[in-house]
Amino acid sequence: MPSAAERAAAAPSPLSDPAADPLRVWFRFIRLHRRVSAAVAGELRRVGLSIPQFDLLSTLTEREGVTQRELAERLYVTKGNVSGLVDRLVEAGLVERRAIAGDRRSHALYLTGTGRALAERGIAIHEAYIRRTLGQLPPGDLIELERIVLAWRDKAREAEADSGRGEGLATD
Repeated sequence: MPSAAERAAAAPSPLSDPAADPLRVWFRFIRLHRRVSAAVAGELRRVGLSIPQFDLLSTLTEREGVTQRELAERLYVTKGNVSGLVDRLVEAGLVERRAIAGDRRSHALYLTGTGRALAERGIAIHEAYIRRTLGQLPPGDLIELERIVLAWRDKAREAEADSGRGEGLATD
């Protein structure tokens, strides 16, 4: 009968297991992200929102009065991307710009009543989709998934800090 050491040496390494291949997991993650994004985007289109519009509106439900620069940082996009999107949402009556005392170049962004109602509809769409999909996983799996996602986020932050590119990114 083989010893414990012999059995351990003969057992496949976790890294030789194809399911433990980080690149394979990455591609599965990206494909899942695309599938989920496409599904949610389709549901948001029915209420007249694109994903970028929803992202901006829902971010303002969390914190109003931010500048376009702060909003761009929270959304991981350029200020130029946010500027055009804000212009369109202001024209649609969903967002308003308010002057900031002592700062003639920046404006604080706020939701209008219509913008808040539309953001809340979008949030409800997301919540329903999450309940139908991710919410169907066992609680233990959700706890483990959150642990893994947070660990991955921490590794990504470390990599950003090591490369000097992590400045100004959102903290979630």
